Amino acid sequence: MKDLLSIYIPTLDEEINLPQCLANVGKLGATIFVVDSNSSDRTVEIAKAAGCQVVTGNWRTFSEKLNWAISELPIQTPWTLRIDADEWITDELIAELKARLPYTPNEVGAYSIKRRVYFLKRWIRHGDMYPLWVVRLWRSGKAKCEVRELDEHMEITGTIVKMEHDIVDEGQSGLTYWIKKHNNYADSEVREILRKQEQSNKQNTLTTQSARKRWLKNNFYYRMPIFVRPILYWIYRYFIKLGFLDGIPGLIYHTLHGFWYRFLVDAKLYEAEKRGKKDKGKNE
Repeated sequence: MKDLLSIYIPTLDEEINLPQCLANVGKLGATIFVVDSNSSDRTVEIAKAAGCQVVTGNWRTFSEKLNWAISELPIQTPWTLRIDADEWITDELIAELKARLPYTPNEVGAYSIKRRVYFLKRWIRHGDMYPLWVVRLWRSGKAKCEVRELDEHMEITGTIVKMEHDIVDEGQSGLTYWIKKHNNYADSEVREILRKQEQSNKQNTLTTQSARKRWLKNNFYYRMPIFVRPILYWIYRYFIKLGFLDGIPGLIYHTLHGFWYRFLVDAKLYEAEKRGKKDKGKNE
């Protein structure tokens, strides 16, 4: 598929995850571009040893980095696949890509692919976590990323259709790394809330699932009382959406992702608002 598909992998300190990802996507025989945010570990060394084209630099946000990659990487193929370093694609998806891409109608600008999350070696199938539809494959030159700090989506020229098989999210870095990453996500989300940018994108550019989730977050979740909403959301995820069926890994995941993270966002939002009132008082 070298003349049909290029692969884009954004990285930052991914020496633990990257070898599995590269071994997996290497089955496609495509050119792989690794765009690295000045990793302090062996990420760049691993990517170069695997024959990837590597670019390093500084980008403020993920969307800024992705838009740079879309516009500046020397991609010559008609299709671009984005995959994260802690992800891999199933053999069924590999076969589907090889079978469908050469015969995709011209009006199709992108494919939406199911994302399957593994946590502590367990597939998290419940709690509204599967299927998660994400636009990861697009016609080169027909896509850009919505400019946001978090929860960004792809803006596509053309229609979006669905692949049948999955991308798998299976990070190998452990809980400490996961918590650190989500602490950074919480900072980004608070900045987005304070800037009131949640509705900055036209709904018809989003996938149906993405549009629904953003609408619910903006028009329902954030209208509930602060600190109460994480509790209600966890109850919804764990009991109403059957997250308890995911076993002990599911208990940990749904509690951390569905309650702890959302509570952390509220705590940081509360802190920021208190700081803002204090600063305002000083200036008056």
